[in-house]
Amino acid sequence: MILNYKNANIFYTDQGKGTAIILIHGFLENASMWDKITPELIKRNRVITLDLLGHGQSDCLGYIHSMELFSETINFVLKNLKIRKYILVGHSLGGYISLSISKINSNNIKGLCLLNSTSYKDSEERKKIRIRANKLVQNNFENMVNMSVSNLFYQKNSAKFKEEISKVKTEALKTSLQGYIAAQEGMKNRPDSTFFLKNSTFKKLLIIGEKDPVLNYQNSIKEAKETNSDFVVLPCGHMTHIENKDELITILKDFVKKC
Repeated sequence: MILNYKNANIFYTDQGKGTAIILIHGFLENASMWDKITPELIKRNRVITLDLLGHGQSDCLGYIHSMELFSETINFVLKNLKIRKYILVGHSLGGYISLSISKINSNNIKGLCLLNSTSYKDSEERKKIRIRANKLVQNNFENMVNMSVSNLFYQKNSAKFKEEISKVKTEALKTSLQGYIAAQEGMKNRPDSTFFLKNSTFKKLLIIGEKDPVLNYQNSIKEAKETNSDFVVLPCGHMTHIENKDELITILKDFVKKC
């Protein structure tokens, strides 16, 4: 389904009945990343997925997609669907956006799950990587996207999930060049949300990949403890929804019950 926000089309899906769960995908992904997760969750819940600005079937809205701008578009969809109380599950970039939404609508949040994500802001090193990527991608978009996707998996899982990785790359290439650059700019400039997460009273869960090439799992465990969040460590890379799909479904079902 499509909604128009400030002349930008926003794609979303709305399935099931019960507790509302908002699934927010990560950078270079789209709503299809949840295709093998949603069927299990909609048995007892209402599940909403979206394509973020510049990803999948959603348009861009400017040249910097800040976490606040991403949040505005999602809030627009939720208001149109008349959803007030909900649980947020955000993968990577989706986690940053989930935190932004929670700051605005803290009374509406029943629970927040950061999936391979963090409340920390970018390090200076990470900011430099994003700046460099935005320069390189303008001349070599397809190669940059393919390389980025490959680097998200635990290296030893590459052969095992060869077919799935190919599909992820296909979906990633549906991200527009403008969407790529705008999201990187937004992530680079996002604020630190650790203090907010620590003082939030809704249910909080961090799902951590022990072999995550993007987020150091020991730092993520430290973060969970610092923010009074529950956490689970799985033997996977950054793509838990593929590398540990069945375990993730079980964990999410249990988290929803606790919320």
